[in-house]
Amino acid sequence: MRYDLNLLPIFVALMEERSVTRAAERMGMTQPALSNALLRLRQMLQDQLFVRERYGIQPTPIALELSPLIAEALAQLDDAVLGQQAFDPAHAERLFTIAPNGYVEFVIVPAVLARLEKVAPGIKLRLTPFGNDLAETGVVSGTTALVLGRIVDPPDNLVVQHLMDEGLACAVRADHPAIGDAMTREQFETMKHINIVPPGRMRAGLFQALAQQQLKRDVAISVTNFFAAAEMVAVTDYCATLPSLICRQLMHDPRLKVLPAPVDLGSFPVEMAWHVRYRHDPAHRWLRALIGEVITDFKDKTAATAMTSPA
Repeated sequence: MRYDLNLLPIFVALMEERSVTRAAERMGMTQPALSNALLRLRQMLQDQLFVRERYGIQPTPIALELSPLIAEALAQLDDAVLGQQAFDPAHAERLFTIAPNGYVEFVIVPAVLARLEKVAPGIKLRLTPFGNDLAETGVVSGTTALVLGRIVDPPDNLVVQHLMDEGLACAVRADHPAIGDAMTREQFETMKHINIVPPGRMRAGLFQALAQQQLKRDVAISVTNFFAAAEMVAVTDYCATLPSLICRQLMHDPRLKVLPAPVDLGSFPVEMAWHVRYRHDPAHRWLRALIGEVITDFKDKTAATAMTSPA
């Protein structure tokens, strides 16, 4: 039996989008054309594959069984073809869509952009929001090159790489009337706090760390980004508990001072994830390696700062 391999990417799109309309948009096809392709898929695989429901389509048991096999076969074909292609970052012109969480956008993306300007001026980035649902970022379907942040419960078609672990510290205004060079547990619990609630899982991680240490926090205001928190700390007697690398940047602001948390709040992971089809794509591999180099620089600078800091 001869198989139409052109139909297999359509099968994958339907599996991941669970919508004929969205799958057609992703494949650059009209909806009637994709419906016709689905009919041929059903004939080729001798199964209905997808059934209509109120909010889209759902795969049949046969489709669920075939899905990982077809995805892996396509990934191997991509590996074979793309592995033969060269990528010259110095002369390439390409747009990558990435989904960083608020922390990564604040700390890591500027350093990535600075390095791109030097070594790959034709590479452009487009940032898309990182939320609780990975599917909404586009990485599950492959329309987004990668996500950066804390990756929880990734689907089987994502590859996840651990980049680093990040700690937490406290920021208050430099001339705070009650806080000197250190903060006690009692001071932390009696102060008003600024809470950051960006999309993603870092928020849950901080709440869990506070609960584990039985450390109370009187939240006066919740904001959606780190810039707002820093500005509010600078003009109030409030405290903000922030990732250590963000605090390191805030140390350059003379209005602020950074202190260790009164108890060890642990750390949270920073991770990178991408669709399996990009495992061996030369351009994607190069971008991921560049991000890894930026992370290594952060680690080296952090280690050097720790070695030179007074005991």
